[in-house]
Amino acid sequence: MSSQAARSHMSIGEVLAHLQGEFPDVTISKIRFLESEGLIEPERSPSGFRKFTYMHVEQLRFILTEQRDHYLPLKVIKDKMADELGRPRALPEAAKEVRLSRAELLEASGLDEETLTELEDYGLLSPVARRYDEDALKVARSIGALARYGLHARHLRAVKAAAEREAGLVEQSVAPILKRRAPGAIGEADEVARQLSGQLLDLHAALLRTAVRSVLGG
Repeated sequence: MSSQAARSHMSIGEVLAHLQGEFPDVTISKIRFLESEGLIEPERSPSGFRKFTYMHVEQLRFILTEQRDHYLPLKVIKDKMADELGRPRALPEAAKEVRLSRAELLEASGLDEETLTELEDYGLLSPVARRYDEDALKVARSIGALARYGLHARHLRAVKAAAEREAGLVEQSVAPILKRRAPGAIGEADEVARQLSGQLLDLHAALLRTAVRSVLGG
């Protein structure tokens, strides 16, 4: 192997260093878990050490972006990455992370200052380090749309309470995984949480549709 080729390989710690600026929650255990699930396939040295390349870094960046921004389960992400022959596709450019100032959130959502303050007072959204993420923007836009039907922050506390109860169910389910403290446990817990969240969303939507039909006499 040439010296140039040798330098193109990275350890798992170096891969982590490339990703942590954009994904502060990523860990070595998470990377190993994604490998165990077949989403990345680093080479191995004769002594068994993983040898990563920049292609693996980009694959991981794509996976982590899909999880963070679109909350997709790994099976769906894996399908998006693979073509008919099972080889990695050319990866799309990672979506730019949403970090909005208060003024930018107001402009993007169409809310006024009074309404945004009310949402924060009721705990329906809150900034992190004085910035609002993509979920905060979605909440703001959704509540802005609901306001046209006479539903305001004070009416939506029950929705927030239901979401918190469902989050408690997810926490209850992943707690045994985290207690094992085994390699890859954090990554496994993260994936289980995403799968459960998607299933709970589907269940919630189906139950809401059923309840609405009942209200309408359908």
